[in-house]
Amino acid sequence: MSYLCPLCQQPLLAQQRVLRCENQHQFDLAKEGYINLLPVQHKRSKQPGDSAEMMQARRNFLDAGHYQPLQQRVCDMLDAALPNSTLSVLDIGCGEGYYTQAVATRLQEEREQALIYGLDVAKIAVRYGAKRYGNVEFCVASSHRLPFGNNQFDAVLRIYAPCKAAELARVVKPQGYVLTVTPGPRHLMQFKALIYQDVKLHDNTPEEMPGFTLVEEQSLGYSMTLNSEESAALLQMTPFAWRARPEVWGILATTTEFACETDFTLRLWQRQDDGETAVSDSPA
Repeated sequence: MSYLCPLCQQPLLAQQRVLRCENQHQFDLAKEGYINLLPVQHKRSKQPGDSAEMMQARRNFLDAGHYQPLQQRVCDMLDAALPNSTLSVLDIGCGEGYYTQAVATRLQEEREQALIYGLDVAKIAVRYGAKRYGNVEFCVASSHRLPFGNNQFDAVLRIYAPCKAAELARVVKPQGYVLTVTPGPRHLMQFKALIYQDVKLHDNTPEEMPGFTLVEEQSLGYSMTLNSEESAALLQMTPFAWRARPEVWGILATTTEFACETDFTLRLWQRQDDGETAVSDSPA
């Protein structure tokens, strides 16, 4: 493990099942194997992130394999971009580790020293992932204050998760990568049609990533046929859930086959050399 204290940004040193910095800030390693680095003063709510019910619904949906093509495409792009040597990778917003463990398994096949970290603000999801997957180092932490040192990672994976480009540039090595996954123009259009009168395509304009150069962009789209439980679980995983009226949930509950399409945009960004971009010395 290689973490910074979220309170003072000093290195955390392992002492049995405790991580402690030189200022005596202490964080216990949970029995499941993860570390909680989200201080109370950094929380925006009592229990940030998904609830246990939301996490289990997502887990059931992902375990059914509906997003396996995306999982494998993420693994393919990272595997092709990264060198066959010792490396470290961070998955921001890892949830319960569906993508994280797949990346770890793929990269560790030919890179025995590959170290894969998973970070999420939801403790319930991180606990589940740490208990289930032993090839990932999991932590509870804020994506806006990454508890890692400068130039620590060869790559960062960010699927929908928020994180400022400056913070990514701080933790990614020069010439390292950030792989982002965002909704493509037609992603889950059939759900939007149930909720909105005027259905608009997703804006697919690349985000601003100062300090990085876009080196590759891929699209991935395919159709899915979901049963009532799966369609409700998928809607629950999306921002659309907040706007779905009761009758929308009723339609999904009584529809035995719900056809919808996926549309993902995967972008691989490469960090510029130190001389090309200014990087702050400590987490934001």
